Amino acid sequence: MKTIMQTINPESFRDEELEEACRILQKGGLVAFPTETVYGLGGDAMHPEASAKIYAAKGRPSDNPLIVHIADMDALEDIAQSVPEAAVKLADHFWPGPLTMIFPKKEAVPKSTTGGLETVAVRMPSHPVARALIRESGVYIAAPSANTSGRPSPTKAEHVKEDLDGRIDMILDGGAVGIGLESTIVDLSTGVPTILRPGYITGEMLEDVLGEVQVDPAILSQKMNPNIVAKAPGMKYRHYAPKGQMTIIEGDTGKVVDEINRLVKEKTDEGCSVAVIATEETKDAYACANVRSVGSRATEGSIAAGLYDILREMDHIGAEYIYAESFEKDTLGKAIMNRMLKAAAYHVIKV
Repeated sequence: MKTIMQTINPESFRDEELEEACRILQKGGLVAFPTETVYGLGGDAMHPEASAKIYAAKGRPSDNPLIVHIADMDALEDIAQSVPEAAVKLADHFWPGPLTMIFPKKEAVPKSTTGGLETVAVRMPSHPVARALIRESGVYIAAPSANTSGRPSPTKAEHVKEDLDGRIDMILDGGAVGIGLESTIVDLSTGVPTILRPGYITGEMLEDVLGEVQVDPAILSQKMNPNIVAKAPGMKYRHYAPKGQMTIIEGDTGKVVDEINRLVKEKTDEGCSVAVIATEETKDAYACANVRSVGSRATEGSIAAGLYDILREMDHIGAEYIYAESFEKDTLGKAIMNRMLKAAAYHVIKV
């Protein structure tokens, strides 16, 4: 398969520029496109074969649910069996935007899209290209991140090409995305609203709207449980991972720097290729040839936006061992640490 690359300016484009992408989706094909979070790999959510193609292209386990992307609230009538008041409140505050909500699904939604579950995950993206693609195609778009399963999610079109060139029909190149982390996922299908995946919309922001909100304990668990039923993407399998062995060092900054420098020397003396993921505040403190700053602790948004790009760079420089600082587990830091723990397969050293 030859993958078509098409550049599109998110700030200024005509709907006609999306005609070929729309035709591909309508025929059950796959199109990678930018959203405000990461690039998505889109197929017709109501077309069982399109979902199967998504799983095949990514090498993604078929019990890992896909997120259905919509352009307006009326679409929920076709997708969700019921829409609780909490969902309406959250939609009023955060849609369109980086929030996914889980509902009991309607029969029309194929189980191949929901990972075999009776629930469906739904999001209304705010990115202009994503919204136009949904509207113009007339298709509800099932779209996980547009990367090979387990790899760092793509924040640029070249990341998508690196992983999926020749496996999908088209890549819409809308430049670098803004947020850089996947959407927050909230389960509204039973009882108290529960966060299944942290993201840009924080628990505090959700509580301001709804009051009580629970957090699934698996989010920041120090181990991975392969036996859980994944109600949302990213809950069950290793994700976001570079090829090298990544370890996160937790503790006071001075002790973290000392421990990372010790580990770097140990592995360098063994002849291994080593890299450090640091911050602007500490990048000059490391005795390592490959130090990369992921951003400043003063602006968590910069860390979120740069994380996946840095993880991919670890592969480009051939890092066999990667040592990373940890981050506070509140507000956006919870989402950052969730991704980093999965990328490191929960390898953590506390000092």
